[in-house]
Amino acid sequence: MSSLTVASLSKSYGDLNIFSDISFCLNPGEALCVTGPSGCGKSSLLHILGTLDLPSSGDVRIGDIDPFTLSEPELARFRNRSIGFVFQGAHLLPQYSLIENVLLPVRAFDSVTPDHRERAAGLIERVGLADRIDHRPSALSGGERQRAAIARALIYSPGLLLCDEPTGSLDSSTAGSVSDLLFELHATGEGVLVAVTHSAALARRFERVLELEKAGE
Repeated sequence: MSSLTVASLSKSYGDLNIFSDISFCLNPGEALCVTGPSGCGKSSLLHILGTLDLPSSGDVRIGDIDPFTLSEPELARFRNRSIGFVFQGAHLLPQYSLIENVLLPVRAFDSVTPDHRERAAGLIERVGLADRIDHRPSALSGGERQRAAIARALIYSPGLLLCDEPTGSLDSSTAGSVSDLLFELHATGEGVLVAVTHSAALARRFERVLELEKAGE
């Protein structure tokens, strides 16, 4: 179980202000959608929540951890175990099979065990790809690749799942089925889901929405 607390978060690059004074709290099981026009800082916010970038000011706590106080090696392991990422492109490695792609986060720090393989196979079955388990990404459709990316993001049951335009490259029908899957899997856990999207259809499915504006507007 993890909560996400964001307090007075701001990001700027030199004199360019990206966003200012963002605060919110999400309890285990809750979900938030971040919307707004291009250039308003949605992806920058997501990168900070995912510890891929530093805030200019403010605080982020994932559970009881301030990730930005950790050393680089500690932060890398924390990110690997506690945060799952789903991006607009699935970013599967073409030389590996579906199950090997799902196991990539494990290989970052550990040797793959039978328990890891059992977990990966179970996730692949849950996302409806059991008959594709040994296929390479080139043999999968766009929707299937995105389902595989969701399975990969969940391999360690992360307390925080971050999605950046998870349906942005999909047709409307496939986007709907991937959205259904995302919410179905989120509902079975006790983590926090944060998604960035331009999709009004996806945003409407969230109980909480944070709408960002371009700096100066």
